[in-house]
Amino acid sequence: MSHVVPPPAPASGPSVLIDASSLTRCRHRVYLDTAYRSLLVGTAEDTGVQLRREAAAAYRAEIRDTLVAADPQSWVVVSPSMSRSMQVRATRAACESGVERIWNATFADDEDAGRRGRCDMLVRDPDGGYIPVLVVNHKVTDPGSGAVTTPFTSWAPALDPTRKVRPQLRDQLAAVHVHRLLGRIGQAGVSARAGVIGFGAEVMLVHDLTAVETEYDTRFGDRLAIASGSVVTSPSKVSECRSCPWWSECGETLRRTRDVSLVAAGSRADALRSAGIVTIDDLADWTGGVPDEWPHGDFDETVVIARAWIADLPLVRRRDTVTVQRADVEVDVDMESYQEHGAYMWGTLLDRRDGAEPQYRAFVTWEPVPTMDEARSFGEFWSWMQGVRADAHAAGLSFAAYCYSRAAEDKWLLGSARRFAGMPGVPTEAEVREFIDGPDWVDIYIAVSQNFVCPSGKGLKKVAPVAGFHWRDDEAGGEASMAWYRRAVGYDGDVDASQRTRLLEYNEDDVQATRALRVWMDGAAAREIPTAEELGGSSSVTK
Repeated sequence: MSHVVPPPAPASGPSVLIDASSLTRCRHRVYLDTAYRSLLVGTAEDTGVQLRREAAAAYRAEIRDTLVAADPQSWVVVSPSMSRSMQVRATRAACESGVERIWNATFADDEDAGRRGRCDMLVRDPDGGYIPVLVVNHKVTDPGSGAVTTPFTSWAPALDPTRKVRPQLRDQLAAVHVHRLLGRIGQAGVSARAGVIGFGAEVMLVHDLTAVETEYDTRFGDRLAIASGSVVTSPSKVSECRSCPWWSECGETLRRTRDVSLVAAGSRADALRSAGIVTIDDLADWTGGVPDEWPHGDFDETVVIARAWIADLPLVRRRDTVTVQRADVEVDVDMESYQEHGAYMWGTLLDRRDGAEPQYRAFVTWEPVPTMDEARSFGEFWSWMQGVRADAHAAGLSFAAYCYSRAAEDKWLLGSARRFAGMPGVPTEAEVREFIDGPDWVDIYIAVSQNFVCPSGKGLKKVAPVAGFHWRDDEAGGEASMAWYRRAVGYDGDVDASQRTRLLEYNEDDVQATRALRVWMDGAAAREIPTAEELGGSSSVTK
């Protein structure tokens, strides 16, 4: 957007309504969304936000169809094609009739309290009233024990010896929000519990809402006061900014005022302001030690980042020398996945370091994931890489495989081994674990973190350009590639082969970037990048 946000013009009266999403949203965005929503008309939605929203809607539809088909007589499905007022009346009628389960429950606005909302699903509470159930497109449990779960087919909460809760405060707060809306029409469950069906659902996670009611009341009161204009907010950088439609305005304000959140976002900025450190210049000149409320991260490093921001430096060296693991035979690896559905591509770059040009090779399936054809591409990738490794060792040469930020690759290596166990070329989980825990699997992200302070972030797209590497596609990025993939496999219509080429080039550029960064670190980096001490920072900024 190119417009400028005008001075505050508080909204007031019963028309100010808060939905559940506001409870975990940036406070300043709540104000802007309420007071100036009309300015967003015509603004394109962030691609990543759009894809996540569409994926969540598709997942909810999948769960709805599965559950309703299993026991259609126990359900009332409130059609979203009806007007909102008709959906409200249908929900109220279903509750009053005592039906066991209701899909797409929609509630009348509670203008007295300032609350509005809906719920994916309501389940009749055996003790009276209804229990809110959310369907979310993220994981809500992890392997472990201690979670309370219930089967889909009945409300029978019990301790689960195989699952532990994955904390998701936003889900709990949203459930309390619905519980309050149910209470307004006399239909709140007596037990004050809620269910959540997460991604890969096998059971429903059960939450005790009393555990978060105080937090809910605090947040709801705060957001309602902001929306009504009785509490003044100001911009501050948080993780949400990267996809926020107001960022152009907020970012301009923060840069003009040299706000400290540009180099220490979120709760760290709050702690700095509490200590009287308001601007980046305040932080760069700070000599008062670590602030009492400092939440996390190396404070000395944050001071160096502030000084680097002022000097417009993309990187700062932690020490005199720059070190990175090299090998006689090197393979760069970059995996591409589509949300949680599957890993469709394993891209590789083989560099034998013998003077020949590195060779790119992708192991890919173009069947829409999830598909059993992933087993073929994964098995071929693993067999090829381990063959290169074995040949190198047999020749007395060292070998290393490299990735950038290994969490995603590790996840899909292990997950694919479990999912496709016993299929041709697919390793056992133990074989994968032995490899990724060994010395031949190297994360260049860790090497960057050990050698440099990164004022603009440690992402490959941020760091590789310092080494002189640039992507062919100006739109290259993880979220953009999701949209390319949908067209490449025909999720939304005909297959667009050009998007397959685009994905292959993007993947090749990623592995080329990792190699370029490693080569640069092994050569020119120590000459080109100043140290923290040279910048005037603490000599303790080392790892």
